[in-house]
Amino acid sequence: MRYPMADIAEVDDDIREHILAVSEKTGFVPNVFLSLARRPDEFRAFFAYYDALMEKETGNLTKADREMIVTATSATNHCLYCVVAHGAVLRIYAKDPFVADQVALDYAHADITDRQKAMLDFAMTVAQAPWTITDEDHAALAAHGFDAEDAWDIAAITGFFGLSNRMAHIAGMRPNPEFHLMGRTPREPSADTRTTEATDSAADAAGSHELADTGAPAPADTARQPTEATATPAPATPKEANRR
Repeated sequence: MRYPMADIAEVDDDIREHILAVSEKTGFVPNVFLSLARRPDEFRAFFAYYDALMEKETGNLTKADREMIVTATSATNHCLYCVVAHGAVLRIYAKDPFVADQVALDYAHADITDRQKAMLDFAMTVAQAPWTITDEDHAALAAHGFDAEDAWDIAAITGFFGLSNRMAHIAGMRPNPEFHLMGRTPREPSADTRTTEATDSAADAAGSHELADTGAPAPADTARQPTEATATPAPATPKEANRR
């Protein structure tokens, strides 16, 4: 981290309660909360907008859809932190241990629905060349059941996390080691749903705040920032590359 983190004992009461509530569900204190807490007004504004976008109960986007948008667009922005953290939450919501890696690397050939590919086509164009969006792009979404408000949600999530991706790079954020393992081992079905409910609750806590996903340094083999050799390159022409 390139900036000093706040001391949780010294932050405002509402921010402290916010951080402790998340850490109680996830089992660890995300260091990035303390990083953003050094700017209290930005902390409050960030999480308020996050909740408005990611926790809303209206519209046709599922929680997995929303996390899929974050994972795919963060990959094109080369944001290791967001890809790892939100990929973990995506695995849990989608109940699929492989989906996040596929979406981050090449969503066009991932094992996802045509509906989700159309959603990500739109999101990636917003991320890379928003000035090229036309009525045709909206019509392509509509053909898969997305209405005008859903298009707004997709664009808003993409734009909001574009900000977060950039700040993660500037701050030198790293995902918590716990996120690398979350949702990778499928659980056997059980009549007792308490384990699933607890895991989903932790995902809500971890995924409900974009900057909640970072903290302690990741293991050496996963903590490297993307390089020209390892990062997923951003296509030069989004609409053609993302619909190949």
